[in-house]
Amino acid sequence: MTKKEIRRLFLKERKALSREEQRQRSEALLMQFKKLDLETIRTLHLFLPIVSQVEPDTFLFIDWLQQRHPEIRLIVPKADFESGLLTHYEYPGRSGLSLSAYQIPEPAEGVVFEGTPDLVLVPLIAFDRRGYRVGYGKGFYDRFLQELPAKKIGLSFFEALDEINDVHLKDIRLDMCLTPKTIMNFKP
Repeated sequence: MTKKEIRRLFLKERKALSREEQRQRSEALLMQFKKLDLETIRTLHLFLPIVSQVEPDTFLFIDWLQQRHPEIRLIVPKADFESGLLTHYEYPGRSGLSLSAYQIPEPAEGVVFEGTPDLVLVPLIAFDRRGYRVGYGKGFYDRFLQELPAKKIGLSFFEALDEINDVHLKDIRLDMCLTPKTIMNFKP
């Protein structure tokens, strides 16, 4: 299948999940995340969930990290749709967030992060067994992840596809992907 076909199919599948199924799958993703070795992680970049797109609830990850790993700095993105680039901010807490015109929770203001994160939790709609992902098609994360030495981990409500047919040279491969049932490693 092509990215366009995959995007259409999996967005429909995600939106068909009940609130209870969404909650259970997000909690199962967190359980997989808890299995990871975070010993060397000092800075973790994660996306904030777009509720209308039924994305995994990364606020569960934030709450757990703040409780169990307060030494890890949390970084969140803010999208500029004119430039197609992300700006990165230290997580300001829920009260420091506002919804963008696209209903994306983003920092209203705050401290811009200029460094390099150790780990990035990457949003996706679907992924394949090689570690390639399908996003929303705007390329924000492919541009951000290009040349970034950080470990790249996708979060998916669904298991891997066999193959995405139209992978491009600029598509960035994940190192791992978490699903409610498994942790898939793509790179040695």
